[in-house]
Amino acid sequence: QVQLVESGGGLVQPGGSLRLSCTASGSIFSIYVMAWYRQAPGPSRELVVLITSSGSTNYADSVKGRFTISRDNAKNTVYLQMSSLKPEDTGVYYCNVEASRTALATSVHDYWGQGIQVTVSS
Repeated sequence: QVQLVESGGGLVQPGGSLRLSCTASGSIFSIYVMAWYRQAPGPSRELVVLITSSGSTNYADSVKGRFTISRDNAKNTVYLQMSSLKPEDTGVYYCNVEASRTALATSVHDYWGQGIQVTVSS
C-alpha cells in the first residue's frame, strides 16, 4: 500500500501565501506523475497542476503565475507554493501520485491523499 500525507493548509487572507506539502510512503518502486487537485463547494474536482518525472509541468489557467509546483524525488515529496491567493482558491486540495509498487507494469496505480482545507477569506 502507498500512503499520501498532506500538510500546510489553513486560513489565509486574500493576497496571502500558503505552501502545501505531500509525502508518499509505503511500498514504492517508482513515482511517475505527481499532482494537486482541488474541490470547491460543489461536485467537481479539478486538476490544479501536475509535474512529470522529467520535470514538465501543466497548470490550470486559473492559477498560472500564482502557483508553483516542485518535487523532491529523494524524499518522495511534492510541494505547492500558492501566492496571491484569492477567495475563489478556497477548497479542499488533494495530492495525487501515479506510482508503481513493483517492476511490473501492471502494478502502476493512482493514489490519493485525504485532502487538506485551504480557506482564503478576510
